[in-house]
Amino acid sequence: MGSILRKLQASGLFHLMIVYIVWSSTYLAIRIAVSETGGFPPFFMGASRLVVAGIILLMIGKLGKNRIKPTPNEIRILTLSGLALWVGGNGLVMLAEQSAASGFAALMVSASPIWAAAMEWAITRKPPSVMLLVSLLLGFLGVGVLMTPSLLSNSSTSILAGITLILGSVCWSAGSVYQARHPVALSASVMSAYQHLFASFGFLLLALITGEPYPAPSSGAWIAWGYLIVFGSILAFTSYLLTLRLLPLDIAMTYAYVNPVLALVLGWWLLDETITSWTVAGAVMVVIGVVGVFKHKFQVAANVAEDTR
Repeated sequence: MGSILRKLQASGLFHLMIVYIVWSSTYLAIRIAVSETGGFPPFFMGASRLVVAGIILLMIGKLGKNRIKPTPNEIRILTLSGLALWVGGNGLVMLAEQSAASGFAALMVSASPIWAAAMEWAITRKPPSVMLLVSLLLGFLGVGVLMTPSLLSNSSTSILAGITLILGSVCWSAGSVYQARHPVALSASVMSAYQHLFASFGFLLLALITGEPYPAPSSGAWIAWGYLIVFGSILAFTSYLLTLRLLPLDIAMTYAYVNPVLALVLGWWLLDETITSWTVAGAVMVVIGVVGVFKHKFQVAANVAEDTR
C-alpha cells in the first residue's frame, strides 16, 4: 500500500511539474506569435488555435467513451463560459501581448483568483474573514504596483496594455465563477472541447469585425501556435486533471502562484524582458495575495466538512 501511494505521489508531482513549466511558457509562446515579427493577428490566432484544440479534445472525449452530445442548457453554459474564459480572458491577453512583455502579462493575469474571490464575496454577501480582506487588498495593491512604471512613464501604449490585461483577468475570473456555479455533467475533456469550439467562433467574428489583416506567421510563430495547441491546451490540461486526481488540492493549486514567477524568469531568459524592482515588489504582493485567497478557501472547505460530520 505504501509503495502504491509513493508511486501515485511521484506521478502526481510529475504531472504538476508539466503544469508548472508548460502553462508558464504559454505566455512566452503567445508573445512570440502575436508580436510585430510573429505575424499572427491575435483574434485569428485565437480562432485557429482553439478550433484545432477543440476538435482534438472532442476526439479524446469520444475515444474515452464519454457523453459527447450536450443538452441545450449545457450548450448555453459552455458558450457563455467559453466566451468569457477564452475570448474575454485569453483574447485580451493576446491583444495586450502585442506590446506587453510576457512576464508582465503573466503577473497581471495571476491576480485572477483575487478577482474571482472578490466576485464570490459580492455574490454571496457573506462577511469576509480578515485573511480574505488582507489577501484581496494586498493582491490589488500588487496589481497597482505592477502598473506604476507605465503610469510614471505616461506611455499610452503601456497603460492601455496594462488595462487590457486587467480586463482580461476579470473576464477569466468571471468565466471561472460562472462555470463553478453552473456545473455540467460532461467529462472535463468534452466540456473543454466545446468551450474551445464555441470561443473559436467568437474569435473569428471579432477578426472579421475588426478587419484583422491576413496572417503571415513567421516560422517561430507557427512553432508557438503548435506549442499552444499540443502542449498548452492538451498536454498541460490533461496533466492538470491528473494532478487534481493524484495530489491534495492545496498542492495542485500551487500552479496559480508558481506559474507567474516562472513566466517572468522565462521572459527574462529567452526574450531579454526587463525585471525591475517594481516588477519584483508587485509580483511578491500578488503571489502572497493569491496564496492567502487559496488558504481562505481551504479553511472554509475544512470548516464545512467539519460541520457536516
